[in-house]
Order: sequence, then C-alpha cells, then structure tokens
Amino acid sequence: MNRNDRFQELVDIAAGLEKKHVCVVVHPCDEASLSSAVQAGKLNLFIPVLVGPEERIRVVAREYDLDISGLQIINTGHSHASADTAVAEVQAGRATLMMKGSLHSDELLHSVLCYNGGLRTERRISHVFVMDVPSYDKLLFITDGAINIFPTLCEKADIIRNAIDLHLALGLDTPRVAILSAVEQINEKLQSTIDAAALCKMADRGQIKGGILDGPLAMDNAISPEAAAIKGIRSEVAGHAQILVVPDLEAGNMLVKNLTFLSGADAAGIVLGARVPIVLTSRADSERTRLASCAVAAVYADSLLQNRVIGK
Repeated sequence: MNRNDRFQELVDIAAGLEKKHVCVVVHPCDEASLSSAVQAGKLNLFIPVLVGPEERIRVVAREYDLDISGLQIINTGHSHASADTAVAEVQAGRATLMMKGSLHSDELLHSVLCYNGGLRTERRISHVFVMDVPSYDKLLFITDGAINIFPTLCEKADIIRNAIDLHLALGLDTPRVAILSAVEQINEKLQSTIDAAALCKMADRGQIKGGILDGPLAMDNAISPEAAAIKGIRSEVAGHAQILVVPDLEAGNMLVKNLTFLSGADAAGIVLGARVPIVLTSRADSERTRLASCAVAAVYADSLLQNRVIGK
C-alpha cells in the first residue's frame, strides 16, 4: 500500500461509519485545534461539539475563516472548566469521543481521571502512536510515549492490552507485539528484559489476549528480518513487529520523534483506557496526522459502542 493511502484508508473507514459519534472538543481556542474539529466534521468523521469560551472560539474562527455556524458551542469560562464540562458531557452520555484543544494535556487528563468520578475503567490509561513510516510496509504502533513515565509490570500489561484492542478495532490482523529493550537476552541488570519475559509468559497463560508477544527484543531485530536472522532469533514477531512496547516514556517519545523528524514518518495517536478514546492534538501535527487521529478515535469508539473490543 502506498504510504499516502494508509492514513486515508482510516479516514475513509471512519467517514463510512453508520453512526456518527459526538466528539467534545475541549477548549479549541487556537487555529490548529479548531480547524481540525471543523475539518473532521466536514469529512463526517464525527459531530464536533465545541467546549470553551464562546467569544474566544468565534474570534479564532473569524481570524482563520473557519465556518462554525452549524456547530454547537458549550460556553465555559476557562480551560479547567472546559475540561470538566467535556467530562460531564461524556458522563451524561451525550458524547462518545473527546479531543484536546489548546489546553495542556495534564489539565485535560486530570479532569478525565478525577472530575466527578472521572472516566476511568478497569484499564490503565495509555497512549498509542499510530505511525506511517515510509520505509516500513505496515502501520507501526508505538506505546507508551506520552502518558506513563515508568510503567510497572502490571501497567505494561494494560498498555499492551490497549494497543492490541486498538489494532483489532481498526480491522487489522492479529498484531505481532515486540516488547523492546536494549538487548534480546534476559539480563537481571535491565529491568525491561525481565518485564518483557514476564509479559510474554502472561500472554502464554491467557492473561494478555488478542496478540502474539515476544521479548525482550532490541529495535533492530524487532523490525528487521535480516537483523533477526543474523542474531538467530526465530519467532513470529521478530523482524515483523506491528506494535512496539517501549520500556518507558522517554524511550517512546524519542523513538517517535526520531521516526518523525529523521525518517519522515507521520504519527497519529490517541489515549485509550478511559470510557471514551481521547485525541491529543499538537500544534506541530500536520492536518493529515490530526485527521488520522480523529479517524482512529472514531473507529475505536464505534468498536467500544458495539462491545467488540474491551473485555475480549
């Protein structure tokens, strides 16, 4: 598949969903977030509801010639109130998607976790980057490079479960999950190798379902069949990984930015594990990646609604 078709296919799938999900767009007071919401609405990815200071939103719309005439606006006084109000909309069943606007991610997630009971589930909240890498022949999921700083073994298990559920919800095949470390041998001095071994055994015993796990694997033998062959690693995952599970946030964040800025990759992404998927936009994102993130969230929300994902 041509790389330009990978994200477009996700957009087409979302646009073709029978049910149009309502997305609360939290504090869209800059051009990037407001234009993304407007464009996603025009493409029928979801129905945007703008939550924030109404006059500020209208000023941005006028400044950048964005047509928001048909969109509902829920007026709030400031960013914290915007986040709380958006959570309340989800709690009331009036929205099944959430999208970050021009407030800080920590502020939004604090409301998601804490406001009036929040939007918690039994799962740990985590982030997945869905990457279109020019030199790789499939979409590459990287988790978690945005939320969990130093995840524990149990938290890593939920991070993997969330990523597997997303992969399946997008209509992709059974994912091959590589649990990354610096080496492929278990080493007591590298906790990530011990965690990887334990996670693989958890999968063997049915504690993690839906994917094929292997680890520890170094980055080269996770994605390169040649590197895996040279090192004598034989598994269904080595050389063909579709999900990369990083040891910690720093490693994941650097890997994603390396692929983005040195390899020309595009990175869409959403937060999983809450009652609804959450799109975290960035001013540095291209329109293509922002719309891909919206599409991924819409397709995943549809799977949640039909009870096809969580609980497998």
